[in-house]
Amino acid sequence: MAQPTFTFEDRDGQATVRLAGRLVTQHLNLVDDDFANTTAKSNSLRVDLSDLDALDTGGAWLIAHLQDRLERDGVRVDVAGADANQTALLRTVREALPSEKGVEDIPRGLLVWVSGIGAKTAGVGASMVSLLSFTGEMLTSLFGTILRPKRWRPAALVSQMQDAGFNAIPIVVLMSFLIGVVLSFQGASQLRQFGAEVFVVDLIAISILRELGILLTAIIVAGRSGSAFTASIGSMKVREELDAMRTLGLDPMEVLVLPRVIALIIMLPILGFIANVSGLVGGALMSWIELGVSPGMFVSRLQENTDVSHLVIGMAKAPFFAAVIGVVSCWQAMQVRGSADSVGHQTTISVVQSIFLVIVVDAMFSIFFAELGL
Repeated sequence: MAQPTFTFEDRDGQATVRLAGRLVTQHLNLVDDDFANTTAKSNSLRVDLSDLDALDTGGAWLIAHLQDRLERDGVRVDVAGADANQTALLRTVREALPSEKGVEDIPRGLLVWVSGIGAKTAGVGASMVSLLSFTGEMLTSLFGTILRPKRWRPAALVSQMQDAGFNAIPIVVLMSFLIGVVLSFQGASQLRQFGAEVFVVDLIAISILRELGILLTAIIVAGRSGSAFTASIGSMKVREELDAMRTLGLDPMEVLVLPRVIALIIMLPILGFIANVSGLVGGALMSWIELGVSPGMFVSRLQENTDVSHLVIGMAKAPFFAAVIGVVSCWQAMQVRGSADSVGHQTTISVVQSIFLVIVVDAMFSIFFAELGL
């Protein structure tokens, strides 16, 4: 018999379910509703498998789920007529069913809340120690490579500069151009009220050169290149390629981490400068359209009232932002543990932490330059 049959009898206080045929995944739709609607008026139910020709994991799950559901309602369910293989399969599937024990006994209260905060704080501390350890290991590898130039990998460095730097130019240019347009438009609408439209040039120049150009570029690079670093190295770790490298005598820190970090340190200032130029062009264009400030007047005002120190301050942040993004991204890749889900999880954490730390570093630079009077 190919298709399964489901027969339910409830006589003399004894409920019985008789199963026959092939209770396999292919035909479960024929009896799924019967299993779902089965209830017992008595305190016991007998499931007879003596006429069953075949049973697979899907069929065993239906039987085990029926047992679990009825037993929670106080009905004792006995399985009869099963051979040794069917009995073992049912026991395995039954043990694999999710347990609902303890769901209502979740501990609550102030002590549990404080304990959770303490655990998270300890986790943050352990993460900081791990990150500092990884940074120290990377610096040790860097100094070792400097002392032994033959271990340097220029091909890997150039490849990462291409991927993380030059390929990011279009999105950086577009983003910066639009930021310049938005700054000019919003600034014009406010300054027009006071007849000070010409000061929109100063607003755009100082905002982009000093802060927004390099900061937004770093955020884009963190989301684009940083996530790629974490995903690529994390996938290699899942496939045990890092262990294979170590077996071959190759240091993953030299082969994978250093080229990526150094490529970012080299390319982020270049991307930041391109972002500055693009943002100024966008601001100049919108100023011309919205306020009638000609490009010649914009450039003249820019040269007269914008000190080069604003550009220097913005560019000085770029290597530090790049180092933060590169180190955090590669460190999170090393935290991947054995599954594709872990790769995705660590990639998300990598982007969030990189952007957070970039903003923290930017705030520290702002305080530092304010104290210096710059």
